Amino acid sequence: MDELLEPLVAKDRRALSRAITLIESTRPDHRARAVALLADLPDGQALRIGLSGTPGVGKSTFIEAFGTMLTDQGLRVAVLAVDPSSTRSGGSILGDKTRMETLSRNPMAFIRPTPSNAQLGGVARRTREAIRLCEAAGYDVVLIETVGVGQSETLVAEMCDLFVLLLAPAGGDELQGVKRGIMEMADLILVNKADGELLGTARRTVADYAGALRLLRKRPQDPQGFPKALPVSAVTGDGLKNAWDEMQALTTWRREQGHFAANRAEQARHWFLADVRAGLLARLETSAARDRLAGLGDAVARGVLAPAEAARDMLDWLARQD
Repeated sequence: MDELLEPLVAKDRRALSRAITLIESTRPDHRARAVALLADLPDGQALRIGLSGTPGVGKSTFIEAFGTMLTDQGLRVAVLAVDPSSTRSGGSILGDKTRMETLSRNPMAFIRPTPSNAQLGGVARRTREAIRLCEAAGYDVVLIETVGVGQSETLVAEMCDLFVLLLAPAGGDELQGVKRGIMEMADLILVNKADGELLGTARRTVADYAGALRLLRKRPQDPQGFPKALPVSAVTGDGLKNAWDEMQALTTWRREQGHFAANRAEQARHWFLADVRAGLLARLETSAARDRLAGLGDAVARGVLAPAEAARDMLDWLARQD
């Protein structure tokens, strides 16, 4: 049994931080230890909520207000915030915890910012495993905040029970609302900043997206009326309780109809295949593989080999390594 397991299950926040650091490590010995730790984790029952939205829409402000409301109800809340990494330096600001100043000091909450490390899809490579650790540590709700780049952030839907899309007032018309991709993944669309002078604009935006959602193909995991659009204000708190009530109602219906467990089972299958693909790609990172790739790449650049022929040569070489 790993030394981190007992304090982790005992809700030790420091043990949780160390465990997440362990699973994010790329060292082979750390990875082997992480896999063993994950295998020993007890099953958790946290509600996983993915939250996406464009930069500047107020995701961090919303999470702080929403998370505080949940902790006031006696729920333990974990926030996994993914921060974009620089394509030049590879660094990340990791400022989400600084933005959530009140929630970060709340003993009922845990906030962990993680660099995306150029991972596509809006989440980090080990975010799903971090969710499992948070569940084992006894958190009731896990909020996954994506990078925030727009239409391509659909990967988070493969690791959460509810997918919430946060939008700003006047963010688009009905045509914008029927775009495929992130829009058809959403279970709830929350139009933030529905306060002050923007209240009227926010209500019109909610109406636009509500009309657009009715045009999308109905999904079997949605009861009547879902997905839906609602106005919220992270500043005043208006609409937060209603949004939470809708999330609970949707979750309860999905549990009763069997969609909740089926979704998690399908997600587990998805991440098994993702880990297999990642493992195959990792075989290209050995020094011998990099040298052969470089040689074949030079041959392709000189026109000696066609790209498809060089790729087949590389795959044959990898197969022979076994």
